[in-house]
Amino acid sequence: MEFKVMHEDGESRARIGEIQTEHGKITTPVFMPVGTKATVKAILPEQLKEIGAQIILGNTYHLYLQPGPKLIEEFGGLHKFMNWDGPILTDSGGFQVFSLGIGMAEGLGKMTNYFPGEDTRTEVQKYVPKKKLAKIDDDGVTFYSHIDHSRHRFTPESSIKIQEQLGADIILAFDECTSYSADHAYTKNALARTHSWAKRCIAAHCTKQALFGIIQGGTFKDLREESAEFISKLPFDGLCIGGSLGRTKKEMHDLLDWTVPMLPKDKPRHLLGIAGFDDLLECTERGMDMFDCVSPTRNARSGLVYISPESGGSRQNKWRFRIQNTPFRNDHKPIDPACDCYVCRNYSRAYIHHLFRANELLAYNLTSYHNLYFMHRFVDSIRESIKDGSFLELKKFWLS
Repeated sequence: MEFKVMHEDGESRARIGEIQTEHGKITTPVFMPVGTKATVKAILPEQLKEIGAQIILGNTYHLYLQPGPKLIEEFGGLHKFMNWDGPILTDSGGFQVFSLGIGMAEGLGKMTNYFPGEDTRTEVQKYVPKKKLAKIDDDGVTFYSHIDHSRHRFTPESSIKIQEQLGADIILAFDECTSYSADHAYTKNALARTHSWAKRCIAAHCTKQALFGIIQGGTFKDLREESAEFISKLPFDGLCIGGSLGRTKKEMHDLLDWTVPMLPKDKPRHLLGIAGFDDLLECTERGMDMFDCVSPTRNARSGLVYISPESGGSRQNKWRFRIQNTPFRNDHKPIDPACDCYVCRNYSRAYIHHLFRANELLAYNLTSYHNLYFMHRFVDSIRESIKDGSFLELKKFWLS
């Protein structure tokens, strides 16, 4: 893998870069759709190409359990197995292990509010703690499958081995993802494990796949800075910022302000699991290059569809509306009159409203297509604004 910075914004840390992989070039900033189980839900690989997806993400934990890395390897790797010839990134399974451990006990994770300090609901259902399905020690993690409760073990070495069998272009080091509820003492111990595991991942890595390290440290400035310095000095091909990003988005911004200035400019930077429209603008401004999130397709399957500021999208409504709502029953307009995607050129809000009300599966495909197309055109506009010097104007237009 090769990476080079092509253009830097004169008024922020925003930048345009190019990542060259065996399966093609990636221009950053980039959003990658999440194909957890070797599929981006409700979307064909051919549609991903139409949309303009440059890279997709697969999940090591889920693919390990089903259908298994050995079978995927027999088919020639993920690219051939799922008929996607573009770049792929696989995560290490660390976040899923977190979800099975402290996430189960405290109701933490991406299925809950990612920034709990900004939850404005007046009534929030109290979480009932569940039994932990994972136990972490200094050597690795023992966990029980969420499918059949069979017992399994991940170590840095086994995570790398599985990812090598899956055959993605970019793979991630195995890390411990701590929650925003963890105190300084626990986070410091977890960070020591993550740093030890990072070195073990490098030692175990024996393919041409690019290997990215992950910076942890929770919301603690001293630990984030320690991790940024430590991981940056190791021979990784790229760097990720992961783990707890705070209880509020301001805490996430502070965390990036501490961390990004310490990172080398000649390596790509991936912010794991974040991709709201405001987040992409704020985090690109702070120097991040790569983003992934399930939200465009997950929102789509629940009927939440994206709209631009020209069509009424705003920070208040999170640039989306719910298509099942009664006002759209007779609405002749497309989802977003300002969007030129296949869905908006061919279908009305009323038709898609009907599909959801009738429980027709086509609803998932049409809304997922629109949301992913919308997200990719949004990121295209970010790159163009960096290139022509209008990035901060674009940010103001979307966030005002």
